[in-house]
Amino acid sequence: MAKTIVLGVTGGIAAFKAAQLTSNLIKKGYDVEVIMTQNATEFIQPLTFESLTRHNVMVSTFEKVADRSVKHISIAKRADLFVIVPATANVIAKVVYGLADDMLTTTFLAAKCPKLICPAMNTNMYESEAVQTNIATLVDRGVTIVDAVEGRLACGDVGKGKMAEPADIVKVVEDMLQPVQDYKGKKV
Repeated sequence: MAKTIVLGVTGGIAAFKAAQLTSNLIKKGYDVEVIMTQNATEFIQPLTFESLTRHNVMVSTFEKVADRSVKHISIAKRADLFVIVPATANVIAKVVYGLADDMLTTTFLAAKCPKLICPAMNTNMYESEAVQTNIATLVDRGVTIVDAVEGRLACGDVGKGKMAEPADIVKVVEDMLQPVQDYKGKKV
């Protein structure tokens, strides 16, 4: 049975990279469920992810579901891994402080599976003491971080804050979901 990855997409310009990440994960055989913040839908449409995953994208905590389940709890229980890309300063702060005011944060906080966060934001925001403290807090709590990289940002600034490339994130996902690969690269 395929492992389930819950992919949280937040409202940053790097949200478009989440579509490529989703495609890459599906090609690797993972079942991907996408949760978007309302702000993320301003950057990329849910239909993109629905076409890739063949699942409905979750945006609102209060959407009616056919099976009458408490969706954020049932998805949290099914998750083998929870990934947030891009992780904005806002969503990072919310999960650090336990604020659950949308489908993404309520599900993230309910999930007991391993968690991976991929920050992306303006360099000044990324390097701020508040964001760095929040990231350190997540690491202390066992959350894996795929650190932002240096480069030219959408705002025109150059520096650290750009989201890691989808291929690099997939490598971390695979290491987290398949940590022991004794026979990798061997022929029988």
